[in-house]
Amino acid sequence: MRYQIVPVTPFEQNCTIFWCENTRQAVVIDPGGDIERILRALETEQLTLAKILVTHGHIDHAGAVAALAERCSVTIEGPHAEDAFWIEGMAQQSRMFGFPEVAAFTPDRWLNDGDKVSFGDIELDVLHCPGHTPGHVVFFHAPSKLAQVGDVLFQGSIGRTDFPRGDHDTLIASIKNKLFALGDDVDFIPGHGPMSTLGEERRYNPFLSGRFG
Repeated sequence: MRYQIVPVTPFEQNCTIFWCENTRQAVVIDPGGDIERILRALETEQLTLAKILVTHGHIDHAGAVAALAERCSVTIEGPHAEDAFWIEGMAQQSRMFGFPEVAAFTPDRWLNDGDKVSFGDIELDVLHCPGHTPGHVVFFHAPSKLAQVGDVLFQGSIGRTDFPRGDHDTLIASIKNKLFALGDDVDFIPGHGPMSTLGEERRYNPFLSGRFG
């Protein structure tokens, strides 16, 4: 499996393209905006979009999901159903964060912990990792030791928990019990900022060592 990060929206959100080298089928994870930029990346690599995956319902991650799904006639998978209230409130999020108004959507498939997502010859594991939002999910490709973790964990930081139905203790439990269990040698793509490894964050992230938070 190969991947490309495509920063989108004024929040520089790490929209991510995963693709199968054998079939050239791809998924776009968290198309928050800037559809033309995403489509150019797909065209450059000569990829066929198979489906859209969503980690959680915040607008910088999900704002362009409805438009991209309609444009490319593809299905939407994720997040967990506990984030339905965020997705239903896309118009309100637009006003709250100063984004152009975007459409709400209903995923073709809500995801649960332990589910699998497939495209081409690739299969991703789904981990339900609440805390930042109640329905946040993570996508993990075990053979590549690569995870897209959305806003759960960042290099040197963790996701915010001051939004509606966020919870700090739940977030820390998701990181320590779900993410760190994948192994120290797993690379992860966060929702914003540079990549890191789970081992680096387990050892040095101040929000997980008790120095902050």
